[in-house]
Amino acid sequence: MTEILTNLKNSISLLPQFSFTNLLEVVIIAAIVYELLLLIKNTRAWTLLKGILFILVFTLIAAIFRLDTILWILERISTIAVLAILIIFQPELRKALEQLGNQKIMTNILPLNDAPDTADMTRETVDQIVKATFEMGKQKTGALMVLERNESLADIEKTGIAIDGIISSGLLINIFEKNTPLHDGAVILKGNKVAAATCYLPLSENLSISKDLGTRHRAALGISEVTDSFTIVVSEETGRVTVASKGSLTRMPDAESLRVALLSLMEQEESKRIGKWLRGKLKNERKA
Repeated sequence: MTEILTNLKNSISLLPQFSFTNLLEVVIIAAIVYELLLLIKNTRAWTLLKGILFILVFTLIAAIFRLDTILWILERISTIAVLAILIIFQPELRKALEQLGNQKIMTNILPLNDAPDTADMTRETVDQIVKATFEMGKQKTGALMVLERNESLADIEKTGIAIDGIISSGLLINIFEKNTPLHDGAVILKGNKVAAATCYLPLSENLSISKDLGTRHRAALGISEVTDSFTIVVSEETGRVTVASKGSLTRMPDAESLRVALLSLMEQEESKRIGKWLRGKLKNERKA
């Protein structure tokens, strides 16, 4: 019995030591791989990834059966394969870095504040947006309105024409009137003002989007994937109203649904502002 226990102890001692640091590394790597898979799912990169996995399996089979010529060819092209992968996955890598930057991790550590400095949206502004949206829906006038929240849309604004006008239903309807100079593209709304019109938005590469949805919906989804913006879309074909937020599209069946969604955004911003004020007050009290 003693000999068996001794052999078991010796066998266990041969196993690699597994510390808390190793466990932490496994968790971090698993989380990174999981996020990467979520990022490229339903995109063109997912198909490319399956092709790469096929090549890896083929390489493994070649190694098992000692297919030296094939292994030699694979070894020679492996050096340029890494560069090719970086080029192929460039849009996804850029998107991943943008999403990482949007997590506000660094702003919680460093005293940085890149949030837009705009006046808060009022209930009157909400009513004007809702009125314009469903009036355009009745007339089947295509529209794309992006509401800036915490993350600045300055880069998007630069692609369009500056307006800097107070939001009103009449102004929004006139901007999107067909065959007018400003109707094509997106409008950026900052607080109670129309900041810019005819702006270009990044198109989503999500392959699960319905084929019935056009460029406006794909653009709305695209900007919602890389920023925390709230986008309102009016379909030119059907007059239906849809909103894009956090990478998903939601149908607004009536004016009250859109009003509730916009008022909910106002409440969220108010809660954040109060929380920020309280943290600043506590910080000043500690210093005192």
